[in-house]
Amino acid sequence: MIDQEPFKNLEGSKSEGRLAGKYRHAWVEESFDFEMGAAPAPEKRNYLGTSITAKKIKIFLGVIVICLVVIYSRIFYLQIVKGSAYRLLAEGNRLRLRPIIAERGIIFDRFKTPLVENVPSFSLAIVPQDLPPAKEARQKIISQISQISGVAGDYIQEILKRYGSYSLESLVIKENLDYDSALKLYINSANLPGVLIEKGTKRHYLSGEKIAVGAPFSLAHVLGYLGKLNEKELAELHTRGYLPSDYLGKSGLEKEYEGVLRGKYGRKKIEVDTWGREQNVLAEEAPAPGQNLVLSIDLEAQNKLEDLIKEMLRRTGKKKAAGLVLNPQTGAVLAMVSWPTFNNNDFSGGISAVKYKQYLVNPDQPLFNRAIGGVYPSGSTVKLVIAAAALEEKIITKATTVLSTGGLDVGGHFFKDWKAGGHGATNVTKAIAWSVNTFFYYVGGGYEKFVGLGVDRLTKYMRAFNLAKVTGIDLPGEAEGFLPSRDWKEETKKERWYVGDTYNLSIGQGDLLVTPLQVAVWTSAVANGGKIIRPRLADKIIDPVSKKETFILPEIKNQNMVSAGNMEIVKQGMRECVTAGSCGLMQTLPFLTGGKTGTAQWSSKNPDHAWFTSFAPYSNPQVVVTILVEEGKEGSAVAMPIARDFLAWWGKKYLGH
Repeated sequence: MIDQEPFKNLEGSKSEGRLAGKYRHAWVEESFDFEMGAAPAPEKRNYLGTSITAKKIKIFLGVIVICLVVIYSRIFYLQIVKGSAYRLLAEGNRLRLRPIIAERGIIFDRFKTPLVENVPSFSLAIVPQDLPPAKEARQKIISQISQISGVAGDYIQEILKRYGSYSLESLVIKENLDYDSALKLYINSANLPGVLIEKGTKRHYLSGEKIAVGAPFSLAHVLGYLGKLNEKELAELHTRGYLPSDYLGKSGLEKEYEGVLRGKYGRKKIEVDTWGREQNVLAEEAPAPGQNLVLSIDLEAQNKLEDLIKEMLRRTGKKKAAGLVLNPQTGAVLAMVSWPTFNNNDFSGGISAVKYKQYLVNPDQPLFNRAIGGVYPSGSTVKLVIAAAALEEKIITKATTVLSTGGLDVGGHFFKDWKAGGHGATNVTKAIAWSVNTFFYYVGGGYEKFVGLGVDRLTKYMRAFNLAKVTGIDLPGEAEGFLPSRDWKEETKKERWYVGDTYNLSIGQGDLLVTPLQVAVWTSAVANGGKIIRPRLADKIIDPVSKKETFILPEIKNQNMVSAGNMEIVKQGMRECVTAGSCGLMQTLPFLTGGKTGTAQWSSKNPDHAWFTSFAPYSNPQVVVTILVEEGKEGSAVAMPIARDFLAWWGKKYLGH
């Protein structure tokens, strides 16, 4: 009940008791009409209890406790559990590791003449991490970059998308800036976050203005070129220190010796501002330059062989040829020409799409290294191997003769010799000297009562002389060639092997395919007494800091497949080719040589390929010269003059006459 005592003094006083409106007691929900002086009946009074119960208070306190636990747990997780990670992340926004590009190793010829150099270059790059995170702001920056650089905005977006997982790396969007352009872009981009002008080097392959003996563009296939890493290469090589902006050896020696030439990048730890610009260098690790590569190539010999090949092609109207000069004792390559060739400086720093397409659509395929990758019927050059096999298997001796009357008639099929009427009585040296087909029909496939080698023994010896195998030269892109067999023909052509197939194989025709390098390798085996030596271009590797030299030693791949005595008989046949056979032009040289001509049929519509292979001097061979002229017709008329003129030059330089 509400105490009424406080209200008694209000009765009888209209001035004090009359109160307009209603007075609400804090504890009572009903109102009193003081003007009437009446109060509700006791049974009509309602009382207000406590609006916040103890249960609600407990729930409220529980919620507060839970919230505090969650907050403190989160703080503990961020500060203690993930503190180191977030500390590193924060430091990453302030501190950066920037690579210091290592100088790529230089490639020299055998006399230390540099064939390449590294020239300074500038590039415009973007660091995705430092671009604004907001889409509109980022797009605005990209538009500004596009305006000042001339690079399409869509291309920049594509680069950012393609290399999205390399957000802290600098992504190059424009290369090969000259100094003035780089300075202008640097000034214009000074207020653009994430934009850098980077200094580096690019490869320059030296030409006539730097080397007195002439432009070494015929070495383009040998030296190769560098190219930008594609996405697959970057994914594989990023853990080994390669960057999205890096270049990689794509062909030639640049590719083969990438690990030697590249060097080890250095690093510097820098402090950057909010726009990613370098403020202070905190620590630095110097780069280690790549090692230098000294080749067996004689640049002067290379250019001489190139000039001779180009001149012969000009005179005959032909377009494609290959030439090789090897040391038969060591396998060292002194010269390698594949024509037509290309300018590998076109690839330095990135080739334009237009220029690259011109190379690709050129029907003469200037990017293709014919010396190691071109495969052709061997023609009569393979008769050196057939003769050695027949001697070793005792099918013949040096005294064995075959009567050549112009060809053989087998089952209604006539296998002709190249000379109508034949060559008369022919032994093995005469057969080599005059390239007598009839003799090799006999020793290869047999005739009447004469038992020849047969296809199985033929292919056995051909493989021993490195046919249908890569030679292992230190260049990418070498072809194996092709050696037909009984099983291959039955499986592929669904025909059995005929004696005519053996005849064709015995004279280097039919399905047999070889590379110019393989011909040079088996010619070297004749010259050195029977050793198949792996050809090589690199002679030694030099550390530019310690000056330590690591020599690349000769490697014998096979030997003793034919006795030295039998190889000497084959060698005598090559000498007889010069003194009394089809290689008579070589007699004009002031020293003794051996040679073998070859004419390879490959099309019923196009001219034959012209071969010639030789060695000199005869008593102590120091050089093998092998020439192929595509569609050159006869080796003696087109290929041999190139070899003769080269050996004349070589003799003056190295023999003194």
